[in-house]
Amino acid sequence: MARPTSEPAEPGQVGRRRFLTYLVAAPTLTVATKLTADAVAPSRAEAVVPTLPQPAEILDLGDVLTLSCAPTAGMLVLEITGDGRARLQLPRAEVGQGITTATAMLVAEELDLPLDKVDVVLSDARTELLFNQLTGGSNTMRSLYDPVRATAATARARMVAAAGAQWGTDASRLSTRDGAVWAPDGRNASYGDLAGPAARTGLTTGAIAPKAESAQTLVGTPTSRKDARAMVTGEQVYTLDLDVPGANPVMVRRPPTINGTVRKVGNEAAVRAMPGIIDIAVVPTGVAVMAETFGQALDGKNALDVTWGPGTVDGEDDETIKKKLRGAALPFVVPPLLTQHVDGEFDFAFVSHAPMESNSAVADVREDSATIWAGLKSPIVAKQTIAQELGLPENKVTVHVQQGGGSFGRRLFFDAALEAAHISKAMKKPVRLMWSRIDDMRHGRGRAASFHRIRATFALGQVLTFEHRVASVETDWSHGLGEILTAYAAKLPVGGNLSFAQTVFLLTVKSPYNFGVTTQLLNEVPLKFHTSAWRSVYSANTRGAEEIMVDEIAAKLGKDPYRFRREFIKEPRQRAVLDKVAELGEWGKKMPAGFAQGIAVHGEYKSYTACLVEVDARDPKHPRVTKATIAVDVGKPVNPRGIEAQMLGGLTDAISTTLTAGLHIDKGLPLEGSYSQFHYARQKNSPTDVTVHVMPADGADIGGAGELGLPAPVGAIANAYARATGIKPRSFPITFPVDFDPFPR
Repeated sequence: MARPTSEPAEPGQVGRRRFLTYLVAAPTLTVATKLTADAVAPSRAEAVVPTLPQPAEILDLGDVLTLSCAPTAGMLVLEITGDGRARLQLPRAEVGQGITTATAMLVAEELDLPLDKVDVVLSDARTELLFNQLTGGSNTMRSLYDPVRATAATARARMVAAAGAQWGTDASRLSTRDGAVWAPDGRNASYGDLAGPAARTGLTTGAIAPKAESAQTLVGTPTSRKDARAMVTGEQVYTLDLDVPGANPVMVRRPPTINGTVRKVGNEAAVRAMPGIIDIAVVPTGVAVMAETFGQALDGKNALDVTWGPGTVDGEDDETIKKKLRGAALPFVVPPLLTQHVDGEFDFAFVSHAPMESNSAVADVREDSATIWAGLKSPIVAKQTIAQELGLPENKVTVHVQQGGGSFGRRLFFDAALEAAHISKAMKKPVRLMWSRIDDMRHGRGRAASFHRIRATFALGQVLTFEHRVASVETDWSHGLGEILTAYAAKLPVGGNLSFAQTVFLLTVKSPYNFGVTTQLLNEVPLKFHTSAWRSVYSANTRGAEEIMVDEIAAKLGKDPYRFRREFIKEPRQRAVLDKVAELGEWGKKMPAGFAQGIAVHGEYKSYTACLVEVDARDPKHPRVTKATIAVDVGKPVNPRGIEAQMLGGLTDAISTTLTAGLHIDKGLPLEGSYSQFHYARQKNSPTDVTVHVMPADGADIGGAGELGLPAPVGAIANAYARATGIKPRSFPITFPVDFDPFPR
């Protein structure tokens, strides 16, 4: 324990509390100079300088979302059909993260039903659910774990009660297994036979409770995804696979800059005469072309001669954006004159969400109704906005949520659904809208570019202050919490998007270390690009940059990066995953010249992870991650195999955006227009040796996994690169040339 300031220090030492007293009260540079660590005799380290709890440690965004879901948590729909199958209507969007499998496991567990007899379908937009249909913030399993179990437990209790009533047997003497209710004498009745009697309103069930977690046999067991075979064989139905009568292919000619407007179409008659062209319409986002095939629609939209009005960021390019971000970074509080310090500045480029399935929607708008099909993570606000813009009552708009082929935050926005609705209304026909890959890269949503300035002060082997200033291009939060009221709130002139952004930042970003007085502040520049929350939102860059700085602070103090982290980490669960990767990944082993290890940690949404990577950087311009070891603690792993997949996805995102993948901005538009230009990691860039260790359930509440797996690998990869090359990376991606000919605008 540190001495009180009144207690004299041992010879040659300055007590930590006395040092801090001097630090705060120091009236002159002379006093500060005398108290720098260089002027103090070598001293033994005292206890770490504790850091006060940060907002995200007390209440994180996932907690907020879970609380907002609570009032409607009991409105889940679970059916038991006559053939003995269970069918859960899931009020979330499956976009590849595996939630349909995980929730099916919960249902199967509670019903004692084989997993292959559980079907999970995506709910249509249900306005009555309020905030309870937003998919984001790693919140699905956190918010639905208890409600799904309770709903399934209720269904099971009704099956048992129905069987007891039929047999004149006390329900407490009955049991369930393999989708049937069993009596002690061997009699049994299937759920299919009991579905009708169990639905009777007068049935009494008594107290209902889910299974004790200690009795679970399926939950916690690594389980393959129920939709895996369909996805890899092409059987999975996505939006454009739907056969909606009369819905013809449509593509849109888009402006040469973000948010440009149509002034005039010069050759409409000529394009209408092209083979297969059915219709042309001007809509708020460009000029739509309908044809008999997508190839003909593509030819038609490329042939259009359009005069465009200006966009919202026409004069912006990489350099102007960097300059504005650097100017917007808030100042540090602690000047560098008082003690030793480490400073770092980092730039992160725009990044496309780049899901495999490009933006798409099907819409059928009539005079008095509208039906929309799309992959949507915020379907309620989509329905409300479409109704408003079409001038229809909400109850006349039906929005069907389709499984999406990836999202990473992209499908929080419903721009394709809204655009398809506008086109269908203008053409008075059903439409099948597809964005090209170029559309998606250039006019789709992406992670905002950001600039980071970090300063850490230290003395006597301790970190005294840690300040992180983030300046970012504005991240669009106009979808709110998934419904119209918070969506409007995010647009208000007072508060609005900046306040929403600040709230999300404070409820997600936190430092895992006792680094004394710690401050992390965000300032956003209101440049009207098309942005959206990208996987891990602010944490990927913010915590990634911090983990780079942790290595550099450790080096200044002459400490090993792993042991330094271990000494300063606040949370035992965070330390445990760090220890696990150091053990499994053989931290500190000898590596050939040009190779190195890197290590980093991250905690978010009540979960913790650590990552150790090995990098081959013999060619510093073409580094490659050759091995990765990840440990992850989510409290209660429902499907460990799904969590492994999430960690692998986060690792691949980190490899991509740290080393090669980003968007160049030129005259208000990204230059990249395809996967050949946006250098996301290919198989050859991915390590063949990856270990993901999922920590066993430890009694903690269930945590999130979707965002968790990205920030630690960002830091680990950058740290390994620095150790292998001697080059401190400061701009990301590290390798970022314009090595392609951009597509025409």
